[in-house]
Amino acid sequence: MKQLILSLAPGRLAVCRLPEGTPPAEVLSGLGPGFWALVRTPAELSLVCPEESAPSDAAVETGWRALEVMGPLDFGLTGVLASLAAPLAEAGVSIFAVSTFDTDYVLVREPALEKALAVLTRAGHRIR
Repeated sequence: MKQLILSLAPGRLAVCRLPEGTPPAEVLSGLGPGFWALVRTPAELSLVCPEESAPSDAAVETGWRALEVMGPLDFGLTGVLASLAAPLAEAGVSIFAVSTFDTDYVLVREPALEKALAVLTRAGHRIR
């Protein structure tokens, strides 16, 4: 995998699990600008959003920071997330990944952020 360029997104994020039966439109109406991702599966409705936008009735994990892979990335690329996840896993840094049409985001807990940045730099990636 070639060198990736990563950018640290501003602000702290929350990863949320919404109560069963929560209408997605209700969640979307409460979100403002900024980074957020809503994912629905048959088993759950999950939301990643700024901490201050986390719904009060959700199970919430706070303190996440997002590293954006500068894109857009071609859909034919392979190993993008693996080139980030593998060195972080070896260093004991857990991640939460979110992908969009154009790029990937790797979320790490804020206390592990400096370690994650150092690990990714040693793995040959560039942080801007």
